[in-house]
Amino acid sequence: MSVLISMATFALASSITPGPVNIVALSAGLRFGFGASMRHVLGATLGFTLLLVLIGFGLHETLQQWPFLTRGIQWAGVAFLLYMAWKLATDDGRLSVEHARARPTMLTGAIMQWLNPKAWLACIAGMGAFVGDGQAVLIWQFAGLYLVICYLSLGCWAYAGARLSRYLDRPARIRGFNRCMAASLLGCAGYLLLP
Repeated sequence: MSVLISMATFALASSITPGPVNIVALSAGLRFGFGASMRHVLGATLGFTLLLVLIGFGLHETLQQWPFLTRGIQWAGVAFLLYMAWKLATDDGRLSVEHARARPTMLTGAIMQWLNPKAWLACIAGMGAFVGDGQAVLIWQFAGLYLVICYLSLGCWAYAGARLSRYLDRPARIRGFNRCMAASLLGCAGYLLLP
């Protein structure tokens, strides 16, 4: 039982802390409301859980054999973060029919996790700490715990964004908020570029 509590604590600490996916969930909650942003949350949760399971069953060893793949994933993650930051920074802050079509999707959430270095590190560290011997039962238990905890954690960020919408009721305020979120994403991308 103590292993499951430790797994749950690790999952909560790595899921609830700020990162690129959390920032996008917060921004999506603000822009589109809680319900619409939950598509992003579900996609990100499923994408993360799939990554966790694959790393548990050996993807990490493959990446160690071919380190250029790891570097490629890192560069793709930086590019994606820069793209998301650009989209937030150039947003005009107005809610319109055109923006309604650009609602967050499950696919975007899943892709973000696969390009998110924080997700890769959490998966590798978590599997190394709790499932070092590769026991399938532990991998599935850890994935099940993470699925629930990640979904609820990201959902909290989306909910916080939806609650903020009452204070960010003008295009200028939304633009300011989006630019702060863009700066946060740029900070995440810059951190990845450090040696």
